Order: sequence, then structure tokens, then C-alpha cells
Amino acid sequence: MSADTHVEMEMADSVTGTWESDDVILQSVQALTEHMKLLSDETKSLAREGFTLRGELERVASQVDSKAHNLATGMTSSNQVGHCRLQGHRSLCKSDGGGECACDVRHRVKPVVIDQASQVDLDVERVYWNAGPLKKVENRTYEAQKLSHLPTRQAVHLEFSDITYTVKEGSMWSRKRGNKTILKSLSGRFSPGELIAIMGPSGAGKSSFMNALAGYRTHSMKGTLLVNGQARNLRQFRKMSCYIMQDCNLLPHLSVMEAMMVSANLKLPEKIGRGAKKIVVEEILSLLGLMECAHTRTSKLSGGQVKRLAIALELVNNPPVLFFDEPTSGLDSSSSFQCLSLLKSLARGGRTVICTIHQPSARLFEMFDQLYVLGEGQCIYRGTMQGLVPYLKNQGLICPPYHNPADYVIEIASGEYGNLIANLSKLVDEGKCEEFLKLEPSPHSTSTNSLNSNNSLTYAHSNGDAASLGISMATKNEGSITNGHMPSGAQSNRVTTKAVFKEANGVTKHSVMSCGDLDLDSGHFATSFLTQFSVLFKRAFLTIVRDQLLTHIRIISHIACGLLIGLLYLNIGNDGSKAFNNTGFLFLSILFLMFTALMPTLLSFPLEMGVFVRENLNYWYSIKAYYLAKTMADMPFQFVLPIFYCTIVYWMTDQPPEAGRFVLFIAMATMTSLCAQSLGLLIGAGSTSLQVAVFAGPISSIPILLFSGYFVTFDTIPSYLQWISYSSYVRYSFEGMMLTIYGMDRGELGCPVNTTCMFHTSQEVLEALDLGKDSKVYWDFLIMFGYFLVLRIFCFVVLKFKVRQHLG
Repeated sequence: MSADTHVEMEMADSVTGTWESDDVILQSVQALTEHMKLLSDETKSLAREGFTLRGELERVASQVDSKAHNLATGMTSSNQVGHCRLQGHRSLCKSDGGGECACDVRHRVKPVVIDQASQVDLDVERVYWNAGPLKKVENRTYEAQKLSHLPTRQAVHLEFSDITYTVKEGSMWSRKRGNKTILKSLSGRFSPGELIAIMGPSGAGKSSFMNALAGYRTHSMKGTLLVNGQARNLRQFRKMSCYIMQDCNLLPHLSVMEAMMVSANLKLPEKIGRGAKKIVVEEILSLLGLMECAHTRTSKLSGGQVKRLAIALELVNNPPVLFFDEPTSGLDSSSSFQCLSLLKSLARGGRTVICTIHQPSARLFEMFDQLYVLGEGQCIYRGTMQGLVPYLKNQGLICPPYHNPADYVIEIASGEYGNLIANLSKLVDEGKCEEFLKLEPSPHSTSTNSLNSNNSLTYAHSNGDAASLGISMATKNEGSITNGHMPSGAQSNRVTTKAVFKEANGVTKHSVMSCGDLDLDSGHFATSFLTQFSVLFKRAFLTIVRDQLLTHIRIISHIACGLLIGLLYLNIGNDGSKAFNNTGFLFLSILFLMFTALMPTLLSFPLEMGVFVRENLNYWYSIKAYYLAKTMADMPFQFVLPIFYCTIVYWMTDQPPEAGRFVLFIAMATMTSLCAQSLGLLIGAGSTSLQVAVFAGPISSIPILLFSGYFVTFDTIPSYLQWISYSSYVRYSFEGMMLTIYGMDRGELGCPVNTTCMFHTSQEVLEALDLGKDSKVYWDFLIMFGYFLVLRIFCFVVLKFKVRQHLG
């Protein structure tokens, strides 16, 4: 083979190899291109799912500004598209060609220029944003500018040292009776702008510690508690703070809007008009996502809605300190996250928010800013969330990977790793926790803080733009909360806030609300006694009208039983042969009126005790206003219902057809009902539970009935027991009714033909029951009225004692 031929063959092989390599490269490029397309499609899908997930988790962004939305609508006609971010929102705005977004000049952000090839993806994204799952719901936004009508408040710093709380252990007659220390020399500082968690295992003293801080436990509590550097004045502090308990007791027959208006009428000054208060209420309901159920009764609300309503009721007067006992108790994970997001928003607004929480998930745990861990009544850690794991690691307690730090610290406090509580408490007292306060938060928690701070509640603002000020405050909070300090602007801002209130007639008024308007620095209520009584009377009356037990069943029972008893004792009133049957009818009427007034009151009072204690301790109203309104609201029914019953039975039983006797009969029946209601109030107020009240009511009625003079006459009762007869109001009621029917010179009784009558005159009937001529109807009436007053006074004293008992 010649050299030329060999060279040609080598060149052919080289060209063939080159072609083959080019084919391989081309195939690789095509495969890579297809793979990139698949990755691009998957990236788009993940991006869309990410936006969907973001919309579900945040639920805090407001609707796109109308101007920005109009600019975004004309975006398809432009060759270049700007992409802006305003207040955490994705707003698509038309670019002006110069590389700058044509949005609000106050928020100009240099856009990311998107080429024409990305227009399709951008349109798909805009469809998902505007019409898809990312649609913003107005009543689920937690924004700074949303609470623009609340009064300003001064930030409150709480400092406490050597807090010790002891209780008596054992019964009064026990030989081993002694003292048990629940809290042991707790010290620390809680600052505004932070969401603070008090954690610990069951029995560690979390609730006792919270009660001591809130002022609900003062007896047997020692230590120093300072409010803004000054000794705590309990009355003033209770007025500037609110305590939302684990069991959110609400009146079941009021709607959400009605309950909120009651709170606004009691907690806001009287000079603020009803229209202005309604604006404040609607603003809070919209913020907390309750506007859609504003006209739903509280008994129909879900657990999460009940928690939010309890917060909304206390938020009306913008208290600077909020205490929450187990706010996530009974809620699922989603509702718990929403609840803590709301609390963090409240804290970011400059309030001091303190929660007890038992064992949160990792997701909920990282939402808190400060942590205070208790173990056997001692503090084993106080500091930031980010410093917990490094602090424990420094002490040789290494949290396992992928383990919830909240679970780990609870296990330590429970003694699962040995008895370390005493050593950890000693390290806390030596200040070892302070070395880990300045650790930077994790990127995830930083984004969470940024999210919540950008959606914080405006705590104090001036007359400028509320939205811009909310962003500026959020920026300050974002940079300084991790150091445990409140921005100076929030601390010193005690200026007057002008809030614009639109009245019902459309006239716009400017109402000035400041710290002095609500007078939080005094121990007085926000409204006068007359206003409190008026609001509470309307609420109590509305509750009674809507309550089937207190109203509907009582009306039906009085009419139905009146007809049944009237038929049973038909036409016996003027028959001398049936005089004893007639006395039985009178006593049965007293018995019926007594129990129909006693039992409903006995049941209703214990059910409302939780609501009353919460509202009174949170300084809504005085005990006198509540008690007077409660007793007066049921008075109309105590007058009307006996009239229904007496009108039916009096004429059906053929009692003397005289107007005077009929009026006296109704008066004695009404007085019996009022005395029985007063006894029910006293038993209900003094009972520790509903079961005790239900048992004590009928039992207490037995001696009252036994010594009434019907079963045993007064002369037959042994002399050493006759004094009990004087304490029975039923005795005077029965005596008064007998004198009404058979007294006042009634004369002879009718006697049917061929019938032997035991009694021919009414005087003979009275003498048979030891009712002599000295008995007077008006004396019986006056004694029953005195009985009524004494029972009401005793009930008020018991109610006051119960409140003091709750305060400890």
C-alpha cells in the first residue's frame, strides 16, 4: 500500500471519528437540553407550589395597592417588565424603560428586568398570584397599619427578683400540715416587643409563676416586681394588663359583634361615640379573621375562633402587657401556628406578651423570642431561643440531632438525665445564660421574624402614614429584638394619636385618644358606675331572653302547670268541705313558684362565674355594677311569670272574686319567687362547682319547707326547734296566702247540699292552722321583703369573697 493511500485512509478514519464524536456530542447536547427543559418545568412547578405554600403559611400580606394593580394590568403591552417587592408582597409593575419600577415613589425598588422569553412564565405566575391559591383574604391579615385607631401606650418593662411562692400543705387537722414552696427565688426581666415563653414540665410552677406576675397571686408571695423601674401598684397594673386563661369562658348566647361591643362600651371612655367604637371593633375583628363570623353566637365558634375572640375582647383598649395561659391548648397544629403568629404580631407592636406553654413543636418553639424554663419551681434557663442549645452543650448536655430542643429541655427539667436542676439553677443565678444572648438567629427564624415584624401591629404612631410607620417600626424591631431590647422609639412614644372615626351618618370626626384618655395610670375603671350597670343590664337581659332554660321553658312551664293545677283543683276555693284541699293548693303553688325561681338561677350563676372572674380581674367593671345588673335583669321575669301562673289558677280554682285579694295573691306569689331567686343566687355564688350547687339547692329547701307551718303547726314544733321556723320564708309566704284567701273578714264558706262541711267560716280554717287574729298580711309581706334584702346582701359578700379567693 502506497503512502498516499495510507494517508487517505487515516484521514477518512479521522473524519469518520470526528463525525461520530460530533454525533455523540450532539446527542449529549440534545439530552442535556431535554433534561434542562424537564428541570425548568419542575422548577416552575416547585415555584408555583412554593407560592401556594407561602400563601397558606403567611396569610398576613395585604391586597396589592390599587395603583400598583392598575399598572400591573397594563404590563403585557410593554417590552420589558419590572418586578417589585413592596411590604413583603409580590407586585408586578410596568417598567418605565429606564430600569426603574413605576410604583409608589416612596417604595421605589430597582426592578429585575425580565426578557420577552420569560413573559409566558410570568403570566402563569401572575395567574397563580391573582386568581389562584395566593388570593389574599382581608380578614386574615395581621398588618401594622390595620390597628390605626387604637390609643397609644407606653411600653412596659417587667423586672422581678427573688419571687417565692408557698402554699399550705395538708388539711387543717392534719398533723403533717406544713408549707410547700412552689416558686423558689425566680428573677429575670421581660421586655416589650418580645414573645416570651414560660416552659416546664407539669408541676414545675408555670401557672403559679404567671399568676404571680399578673397579680392574681399575692398571698404568700414574696419578692420584688418592678414595672418600668418602679414598684408595682397592683390596681394600676391590673388595669394596664390582661390575663387570658386557658379555658376561654364566654357567654354562649351573645354574637361575636355583641360581645365585642360590650367590651368596647366598658373598656373605652364614654366620650367616644358608638360609631367610633364600632370602627375599632370592626378593625380588630378584621385583623383577627373574625369578621366572617361577626354575627355568629360564641357557642357556635370553633376552638381557634374562641381563642382569637378572647384576645380580641382584651385588645379593645390596647393593653401593653398580655398574659396567656396555654394559648395553644386544645388547638391543632395549624390553629396553634396561627395563634402564635398573632401573638408574635402583637408583641412586635411593642407589647409585652408572656405565655405559658407546655411542650410546643419545633415549628412553634422557634417563634418565641425569649425563653424562661422552670424545673421544680427553679429557673434552669432564661435567654433567647437561639442560645438554648449552645448553652446546654456548654454544660455537657448535647441535644441529639433532629431532636426538638423544646422536648430536650423538658426532659432535662423532668430529671430524665439526672438531678441537674440545682446545678442549672445555680448557673442561671451566676449569669452563665447571658453569655449566649447575642447569638444570631438561624436563617429560618430570621425569615420568620422578618415576616412577623413586617406584619406587626402598630403600637404607637403619629399623624403620618400608618403603613410607612409600621414598616419603619418593623425594621427597627427586626434589628434589635434579638438583643433583647425594645426600640427607643417604641419606648418613648407616648404622644397623642389622632384617629379618624366615621360616624353612622357619614360625617367624619377626629377623636383624640391618648394614654391619658383611658387613664391607665389610675386604679379607676374606664367608665362610670351608671354606664357599667347599663351595659351589663342590657347584656344580662339579652342573655336571659335567648336562654331557653331561663326563659322559654319557664314561660311554658308556668302556663302548662297553671292549667294542670287549675284543672286538678277546679272550683274548690269556696267549698267548705274542701278547705284542706284548698290549703294544699296554696302550698303547692308556693312550692312551684319557689323551685321555678330557685333552680334556673342556681344553674346559671356558676356557669357565668368564669366570665365574671375574668372580666372583673381584667378591670372591665366593678363587682357592684355586675351584681346589681345581674339581679335586676331577671326581675321583670320574676314579676311577669308569677302573674301568668296566678291569673290562671286563681280563677280556675274559684277563689274569692275580689280584686284586692287577687292583687295580694299575686304580690305574695311574686315575693316568694324573689326570695327563692335570692337563695339561688346565694347558693350559686358560694358553690365551688355546678354539681355542688345542684345538690345544695334542693337540700337547703328541705328545712325551709318542713318548718313552713303546713306539715307541722307552729305549736307542735318542739320549743328548741321553733327558732328555725322564723328563718323560713315559706312560713310567711304560706301564712300570707292563707290570710289573703281566708282572712280580711271573708265570712262564711259555701257548703254543697247533702254534704258535711268541716268548716263553715274562714276563721275556723285559720284557727285550724294556728293562724290567729294577730297575724297580719302586711307583716308577712314586710318580713319576706327583709328576707329578700338580707339574702341579696349575703350574696354580694360571698361574690366579693370569691373574687378575693381567686386573687389568692
